[in-house]
Amino acid sequence: MTQTPCTEPPTLSRCMTLPGALFRRKADARRTTEYDIAGAISSSALQAVAITATTEEPGGVAKLFQKRCQPDQVLHSFSYNHWDSQRTTSPHTLEAMNRRHTTLREKGRRQAVRGPAYMFSERATSLTPEEERFLDAAEYGNIPVVRKMLEESKTLNVNCVDYMGQNGLQLAVGNEHLEVTELLLKKEGLARVGDALLLAISKGYVRIVEAILAHPAFEGGLRLTLSPLEQELRADEDFYAYDEDGTRFSQDVTPVILAAHCQEYEIVHTLLLKGARIEKPHDYFCKCGECADRQRCDSFSHSRLRMNAYKGLASAAYLSLSSEDPVLTALELSNELSQLANIETEFKNDYRKLSMQCKDFVVGVLDLCRDTEEVEAILNGDVEHNPASEHNRPCLSRVKLAIKYEVKKFVAHPNCQQQLLTLWYENLQGLRQQSMAVKCWAVLGVTVGLPFLAVAYWITPCSKLGQILRSPFMKFVAHAVSFTIFLGLLVFNASDRFEGVKNLPNETITDYPQQVFRVKTTQFSWTEMLIMKWVLGMIWSECKEIWADGPREYIMHLWNVLDFGMLSIFVASFTARLTAFLRASRAQLYVDQHVFNEDLSNASLPEEVAYFTYARNKWLPSDPQLISEGLYSIAVVLSFSRIAYILPANESFGPLQISLGRTVKDIFKFMVIFIMVFLAFMIGMFNLYSYYLGAKYNPAFTTVEESFKTLFWSIFGLSEVISVVLKYDHKFIENIGYVLFGVYNVTMVVVLLNMLIAMINHSYQEIEEDADVEWKFARAKLWLSYFDEGRTLPPPFNLVPSPKSFYYMALRTRSCLVRLCKSRTFRHENQLEMGKINSHTKKFSRLRTHYRAQDEFTVRNTIKHPTRYQKLMKRLIKRYVLKAQVDSENDEVNEGELKEIKQDISSLRYELLEEKSQATGELADLIQQLGDKLSKTNKKP
Repeated sequence: MTQTPCTEPPTLSRCMTLPGALFRRKADARRTTEYDIAGAISSSALQAVAITATTEEPGGVAKLFQKRCQPDQVLHSFSYNHWDSQRTTSPHTLEAMNRRHTTLREKGRRQAVRGPAYMFSERATSLTPEEERFLDAAEYGNIPVVRKMLEESKTLNVNCVDYMGQNGLQLAVGNEHLEVTELLLKKEGLARVGDALLLAISKGYVRIVEAILAHPAFEGGLRLTLSPLEQELRADEDFYAYDEDGTRFSQDVTPVILAAHCQEYEIVHTLLLKGARIEKPHDYFCKCGECADRQRCDSFSHSRLRMNAYKGLASAAYLSLSSEDPVLTALELSNELSQLANIETEFKNDYRKLSMQCKDFVVGVLDLCRDTEEVEAILNGDVEHNPASEHNRPCLSRVKLAIKYEVKKFVAHPNCQQQLLTLWYENLQGLRQQSMAVKCWAVLGVTVGLPFLAVAYWITPCSKLGQILRSPFMKFVAHAVSFTIFLGLLVFNASDRFEGVKNLPNETITDYPQQVFRVKTTQFSWTEMLIMKWVLGMIWSECKEIWADGPREYIMHLWNVLDFGMLSIFVASFTARLTAFLRASRAQLYVDQHVFNEDLSNASLPEEVAYFTYARNKWLPSDPQLISEGLYSIAVVLSFSRIAYILPANESFGPLQISLGRTVKDIFKFMVIFIMVFLAFMIGMFNLYSYYLGAKYNPAFTTVEESFKTLFWSIFGLSEVISVVLKYDHKFIENIGYVLFGVYNVTMVVVLLNMLIAMINHSYQEIEEDADVEWKFARAKLWLSYFDEGRTLPPPFNLVPSPKSFYYMALRTRSCLVRLCKSRTFRHENQLEMGKINSHTKKFSRLRTHYRAQDEFTVRNTIKHPTRYQKLMKRLIKRYVLKAQVDSENDEVNEGELKEIKQDISSLRYELLEEKSQATGELADLIQQLGDKLSKTNKKP
């Protein structure tokens, strides 16, 4: 009797959609390996049976199996010897002995593994031998025994559980026995189907998950959207079983959340097709009844529920398969998680990790782009919803969003930078490949010819020259040159005082005897007039930016705050200077009307007029001119600090500017501790020495002002120890002063200043470690400010309106009027509809039905006819999923995969035993028939 060796089974063919071939190649390779092993073992076993049946050699099967099988394969010699000892027995006796030996052997193994674990569950002691045998067969994949017990046994409880509270379905799923699982799922009244589904998802058993989802319990998809806790509240206790000892999974985890946690792409796709979704948690400050009840009952469970939901939402598997625009979803989710990290500080690290996971997903999708069209699709989003500008320049909505949410790796990615660089040299592609010397000559030419270029742009804004001036690079150069000229004017305005002023503070110099001295000092020079024009031009530019971006978005950028402060101080300075000039002009008018042919120094003038003839040393501290000069000095300092804004354009100075900005942030953090310590010692020293005014060698600490000056300058070593010495013999007070002043210097100089230095050094090291990403991110922010339309001409040339401005103003006025007319018409129609609503209820019902059907048709039409952007995103996501498959295939074989192979071999052993039993029974029947025929032949004469 011959047997056909076990060969490789045909690969299952199924209809697959987006991730249809997700892990098919890996699964096929693994199945091929397993079937090769099984085929070799099956062929060897069957050959051994045939040889032993014909040669009658004792122990032949065992010896042959020990030759053909390796020691690490899960085939025991006990089974082989058992086969030899049973060769001559009857089929029923052979099956009974085989079943008894198998049960005893597996029971002994289970007992050895369990040990004292029976104390965890009292239900294990109530198991009958039949239930024990059933659980053993389900756990070890004994398909024949499970099938026979399910078909023949009438007393078997298929929902019986072992010492750990697991029923047969859970044991079969946990050991990846697909055939046993399918047999059990056909049984009615099966409990813990939900537990088995979660277990299969956690282990990544795709075929078992599909088999369980085909169970009638999941019809309609309602159970897939409910967590185990919600199932329990619906009085569905058999679907998920949770005992008092706890379980493997949290009670708020749904199947799709667990699949997303495990990054099981194919399982997530299957669940999404069946209607499963991850509900986004409510806002952290939500005050609805549901959130309030959960927070009141168990705040920790409520936080864990939110965390598990966000882990599922942030997984690459769910992002790539559930959203029509995964890039936008990932960017917004990363920002939300970053905000939650600052709100829920107890889970800060978890939320930051999830936020970084979303950012890595976006970078991973961008990394898979293969042409410009795909890169533009990611950077610009759906161009149908985000149309290009009037000059066909991409909107770069995703890049702006990434900069706003500080997704630095996305912005600094080579694909993104290459696209931004192309837009940066728009209409100047020839200049991009030129050397630095050629670019410097181009900048010098713009510097010299800037007024002429501005005039040409006013006249012909749509010409070739106008297109060149609208390019981001030329706009940057023009604005940089304009600001450089502005700084040059600030320097030139002070050049007449480089070698000192001609008149001293106690002197007055006038052009003619009757001239008021303050009229000469408050007049605006031509350089100051130019500076005022530049300031007005910058104010107009900032107003346009506020109008375009909105006040809230404008304030979010620190450079805008610096510009606003600088321009405000300039305006305040010029206003105070103008106020002083107007007062001096009124005094000059009084002199011209009442003083004739007389020197003002000898004339009798009212006090309010005579004050404007005084020298600088007699001016009041609140004089408008003094205030103007002070504010002007601050504005000049801020103006020169504005140079740091353009430094990121250079690779060498960019990281230094970023480090400087980070240092300023560290100083602001340090100032909190510094001010606290400084105020403590200032008030303490003032209380100690305030009673000794005039009784000290210097006025230190006798007033609050002197206390502030002494302690502040002592940080830089400019205060003396004599500041705490008294003229009287009050040694106790003096010693207290010595101690406090010494502790202050140690705390400030040795501790706090060194801590500030360490913070600055740490920030600098962080920038240097990732300097390329930080610099490219800062450069992209600078570039993006010049990509927007408008602001072509720099200050002060932007003060003169161009013909294009009048044209755009007319278009905007027309659009506003059209919207106003439409809004009035719509309001009138609403009033008519409200007046007739009672008499046309049926009509409105039909209209709503029509609109609903129209909306459904629109959705179906969108799905049937996807846009170009949707096609590109589908292509990229498919590429991303396949890359995830390749990455998983490259992983080394782990302990779990080895365990799966052992379990498959164990299941194969039971199948071989079944086949051997059947073959032996058939052989016995043939021998019996042959004996009967021989006896009949012998009886005949």
